[in-house]
Amino acid sequence: MAADEFAANGFRSTSLQSVAKRAQITKGAIYHHFSNKENLAASVVEEHYALWPALVSDVGAAGLPPFETVVHLLDRVVLTFRDDPIVQASARLQIERTTIGIPLPTPFVGWTQLLTDLLRGAEEAGQLRAGCTPEVAARVIVAAFFGIQHISDALHNRTDIVERWQEVKDTLLPAIRAL
Repeated sequence: MAADEFAANGFRSTSLQSVAKRAQITKGAIYHHFSNKENLAASVVEEHYALWPALVSDVGAAGLPPFETVVHLLDRVVLTFRDDPIVQASARLQIERTTIGIPLPTPFVGWTQLLTDLLRGAEEAGQLRAGCTPEVAARVIVAAFFGIQHISDALHNRTDIVERWQEVKDTLLPAIRAL
């Protein structure tokens, strides 16, 4: 319920009272678990980060070659950004991180490292274009992916995120993949 409020209204415009009302509980019940709105927001962000290991494991279990694993993983992630209020709230809270007043997990670093590792595997398998550096490609993919996520949210409430991701795939990924 807190995720829905943070996703829709952002940190500053979300009150513990509005979260309590949406959850149909008392504000005191929230204070029983969280000392303040900042800690509630941090909990939402932490819950978001806790979602990814299972998704990464699930995609890895498919046994795809490394480059296809990158594509399949990001295809799944884009659907999660479109459909999951926890992920949507966390994305918004990360953008608003300077207004929250407590440290949040550093965004993008884990995704960049994961994609770098997968792209190193793709390089070893001969799936990356000659001269393409896995670290650079990972940073560019992360920037493009999270950029389209943010733009899609700001302009269309993520209703077009799948199409925007398809545009990135069609434009960027062929440029780094071996022929």
